[in-house]
Amino acid sequence: MKSINTEYPSCPDPRGCPVETTLEVIGGKWKGIILYHLLSGTRRFNEFRRLMPDITQRMLTLQLRELEDGGVVHREVYKEVPPRVEYSLTEFGRTLEPIIDLMRDWGLRYNQENANKRDMLVKAE
Repeated sequence: MKSINTEYPSCPDPRGCPVETTLEVIGGKWKGIILYHLLSGTRRFNEFRRLMPDITQRMLTLQLRELEDGGVVHREVYKEVPPRVEYSLTEFGRTLEPIIDLMRDWGLRYNQENANKRDMLVKAE
């Protein structure tokens, strides 16, 4: 049996658990993808819609607002006609880059592992 790793103390209160806090800020179906696209630079709302065609306008607005409220995304409104709004990562949001890179790498590996398992199941049939 594995021993408990004391490097990771238990989180008795979910509001005090740093992993839970991180997941609250960046978790959900769309936030990770939004953050991933912002790693390459500033984006406009309709760019997100093109990059993520399955997200509704309402959900994109909600997710961007939550990321902005969390201090991770900056929303810049330009006083032009027509109005222009751009989204970028804040300095604090940029600290997520290595985390998102690791998540991308893990996802690629996970997809590959599952593809291998599916291939083995198909061959066994």
